[in-house]
Amino acid sequence: MIKLAENRYGKCRVRVVRIKRDRPVHEFTEWTVEVLLTGKFTECFESGDNSLIMATDSMKNTVYSLARDTGAGTIEDFGLELTDHLVKTNPQIDSASASIKNVPWGHITVDNIAAPSAFIKGGGEVETSEVTRQRDGAPTVTSGIENLVIIKTANSGFEGFIRDAHTTLPETADRLFGTAVRARWIYAAGGLPFAEARCTVRNALLKKFAEHESRSVQHTLYAMGKAALEDVPEIKEIELTMPNKHCILVDLTKFGKTNPNEIFVPIEEPYGYIEATIRRED
Repeated sequence: MIKLAENRYGKCRVRVVRIKRDRPVHEFTEWTVEVLLTGKFTECFESGDNSLIMATDSMKNTVYSLARDTGAGTIEDFGLELTDHLVKTNPQIDSASASIKNVPWGHITVDNIAAPSAFIKGGGEVETSEVTRQRDGAPTVTSGIENLVIIKTANSGFEGFIRDAHTTLPETADRLFGTAVRARWIYAAGGLPFAEARCTVRNALLKKFAEHESRSVQHTLYAMGKAALEDVPEIKEIELTMPNKHCILVDLTKFGKTNPNEIFVPIEEPYGYIEATIRRED
């Protein structure tokens, strides 16, 4: 017997720019929203009956309409509002998920004064959130950061690893340690001060990275995740992905010069890849 198994559908890359002009200093935000639904969609897949299908174009328009009226100050709060609306107005839906990315923008500073209506896009770092709401049950809120690019030039080494016939990497107690952190953390409940919690998590990750006496990427990854859980008790777990951003020491002996760990060449690939989840035990 053949039957339809797990399925969902939705609208991706719904881009929204919101501008608040009702104040002397304007606010500018840019979101990219993804909506996914699960529900009673078997007949659509198996027989082509669309009578219980909400058009993905309608999902896009729902995002724009709610963005016009929302009082949400964070992507988490908007995700909660959007999923609540979708579930309440569509009885055929079992669950709704909203994944949102926030691109950072800041005011241009001129002569140490923030221009009230001129903005500059931030670096590559992106704030993320995913809200999943079941029809019966509390919503799950996950926040995150992507492409948090950091590097340290001291207090990092890699020694004592397995050496075999294919090992050429020398051990070192003094290396550059660069990475692009992706972090995702799950809250124990909704309705929290998400902006404050996000700031605390980010600061905890950066502080521990800067201060940690690193013996490996794994060693520092765990310390960073542990610090975030300690500083934000509302978090149940945090997943960290930390690829190595390698900087290779350049051999200058052919030019009759030494290289006391000062001249490096950055490489994009291949690269080491480390990820782990650090979870709070009951």
